[in-house]
Amino acid sequence: MCLYAATGLLLVGCSSGNGGSATAPPAPAKSIFGDCGSGAEIELPCGFPAPKPQDNNPVTMAKVTLGRFLFYDRNLSFNQTQSCADCHQQDKAFTDGLPVSVGSAGGLHPRNAMSMTNVVYNSTMNWANNQIVNLEQQALAVLLNEAPVELGWSGHELVMLDRLKSPSAADYAGTALAAAPPDYPAMFAVVFPDEADPITLMTVTKALAAFGSTMISGDSEFDKEQRGEPNAMSDAAKRGRELFFGERLECFHCHGGFNFSDSVNHAGLKFTQQSFHNNALYNLDGAGLYPPDNHGLREFTLQAEDEGKFRAPTLRNIELTAPYMHDGSIATLDEVIDHYARGGRLITTGPYAGDGALNPNRSSLINGFVITANERLDLIAFLKSLTDWKFVCRDDLSDPFGNIPKNVMCP
Repeated sequence: MCLYAATGLLLVGCSSGNGGSATAPPAPAKSIFGDCGSGAEIELPCGFPAPKPQDNNPVTMAKVTLGRFLFYDRNLSFNQTQSCADCHQQDKAFTDGLPVSVGSAGGLHPRNAMSMTNVVYNSTMNWANNQIVNLEQQALAVLLNEAPVELGWSGHELVMLDRLKSPSAADYAGTALAAAPPDYPAMFAVVFPDEADPITLMTVTKALAAFGSTMISGDSEFDKEQRGEPNAMSDAAKRGRELFFGERLECFHCHGGFNFSDSVNHAGLKFTQQSFHNNALYNLDGAGLYPPDNHGLREFTLQAEDEGKFRAPTLRNIELTAPYMHDGSIATLDEVIDHYARGGRLITTGPYAGDGALNPNRSSLINGFVITANERLDLIAFLKSLTDWKFVCRDDLSDPFGNIPKNVMCP
């Protein structure tokens, strides 16, 4: 995650004891992010904290622009079939609408593509990997992953970097930029002027991280209501809000705070909040076992008690991010409510049969609840009030190549 714009060094001559001069410390970098109404290049939603700065990768708008081109460029995959955006599509709040994602070589990922909504505030970047804690690490993993292959850089790093150093017009045929392909050598040289070789694996990840850090959403009906705008939320959504934040349903314990997640990081925190929960989706053996390739946090800690623990993602824009759960195994918001109301999912047939409500690792917050038909509708109305159409339709987050359309609701 990279947040602060680079500034020139301010050199101030001052008298020293031997008649020489001393150099003052560099002026503090100015953030491109600022409070609402501040006039900053990226204005944060009112009430949002500042993202945590990453001093090794200061953000400039030129770096963000470069990252946007890289994010949407299908030539960034070895076989030139996929971009980052193919698994993180703007019209779906930067998800892909599939139960599990498909890599550029056709391999199935074991996990559902997480939304990139407010990803700059995540304390960890994946469903269960507690080791990847910033956007640069996440970008690097997507480039190099082999199981499955995502963008396919592993073993082909020099080929991929040469492709960026010598972009071919033929590679952009059929796109909106066919007549004028991106001049990556010039763009990288501007963004990384102090690098002997501006186009490297690390500078690619830094540019992608810079773009991802600007995917900030906080202008939904709920947010407008919080700011005191009249008639921003429907009466049903307001009733649903009371249910969501009430102790009977207990939704807010895992999905609270400004980002509707209990796993966040920002400049105002002294300690990073990392949380993973077993929400009782599976219980294959009666002892808490989850399906192959989806053992959750246990895959990284090797601790039995971490079996089936996953990060609670943000609920912002959740209306657009179906299907749900780490493996995309729940299709609708109505079915999500069924799962939590029961206190765990019951699967009666097939290889994943078992009663999640009896999972010994089940979170103590998953206790089940009774909800009426009208309350269910109110709760769904509240969840839909978290959709931020301004974010979903932002031009500066859209595909410059014209391959991925905007949502049909966008003007």
